Amino acid sequence: MSTAALIVAAGRGSRAGGGIPKQWREVAGKPVARWTLEALAHLDRLVMVIHPDDRAFAEAAARGLDVTLVEGAADRAGSVRAGLGILAAAPPERVLIHDVARPCISRALIDAVLSALDSRPGAAPALAVTDALWSGTGGLVTGTRDRSGLFRAQTPQGFRFDAIHCAHASHPGGAADDVEVARAAGLEVAIVPGEERNLKITGPDDFARAAALLETRMDIRLGNGFDVHRFGPGDHVVLCGVKVPHGRGLQGHSDADVGMHAVTDALYGAMAEGDIGRHFPPSDAQWKGAASEIFLRHAVDLAAARGFAISNIDLTLICERPKITPHAAEMTREMSRITGLENGRISIKATTSERLGFAGREEGIAAIATATLVKS
Repeated sequence: MSTAALIVAAGRGSRAGGGIPKQWREVAGKPVARWTLEALAHLDRLVMVIHPDDRAFAEAAARGLDVTLVEGAADRAGSVRAGLGILAAAPPERVLIHDVARPCISRALIDAVLSALDSRPGAAPALAVTDALWSGTGGLVTGTRDRSGLFRAQTPQGFRFDAIHCAHASHPGGAADDVEVARAAGLEVAIVPGEERNLKITGPDDFARAAALLETRMDIRLGNGFDVHRFGPGDHVVLCGVKVPHGRGLQGHSDADVGMHAVTDALYGAMAEGDIGRHFPPSDAQWKGAASEIFLRHAVDLAAARGFAISNIDLTLICERPKITPHAAEMTREMSRITGLENGRISIKATTSERLGFAGREEGIAAIATATLVKS
């Protein structure tokens, strides 16, 4: 079933302090909104509802992700209706409505809400109230309240899209959250066990709590790749997807792009996925003369499917000739196109072996690469 995430980010968040709305402030090295978007980026569509004054902040937080930005309303319900209205043009089957200020949401909790929607029109995470409840006036306790059957609501709150869209269209407004809107329309909402880590950033101290959670859940992987191809007949070599004029060509089963092969193997290595030969065996005739972009795209897509983002790539080409520096910028642009990384995260450089060894004798080109993957 197709699923969209609707992230509500139009609030001002004044209680958090800091001079700018809390969703655009940094926590653990990224804006709060960026953490939230990345946690939901595996879903089919992302819509983020923002305040008209915050577009520059929102565009920066969403850079590199496929996010539709929608201007919200004066209250939360109006902002949700604005987001649902955009989705209605090509309605998904399910929608998760999530507060942007909950950046610590886990994949497991998202999956639990979606699973509950298999049998109910609505589902939302919540934590049972375990503390004693008091009433009070003027700083004094005036009574106690029964906590039986009480829950602390969380998001994402998930719904069958058509049902919640109709519920919001008929609601007069003023609801505390989307569960209240759904119940007013007669929809059943299943309670999914929430998570303590799924905190909502509200006050200044919450940033430190969120940072501690986000920093400990990062999975950082390093991989390296090494490749060599010998020279043979030809009038050019292909390096990082760029044809470089040369009196000889590189020999190999594919297009012998030694630079791209090293980077591809570095990505596979970071995921403990072996090398190109495991995924594209040279014994398979279909890969004869194939463009190495096919291999690199496979490694990039595999990393994304496993929840990893590529943080940076560092590649060194080892040869006497051809000269790499005049072509390095074009190579960087080509690698950026394939991997989706900005140019500033891709390093392509060259060195010689001081006329030593096969590279020094100009018998071929070697390449060594390092890649960093991050899962948050």
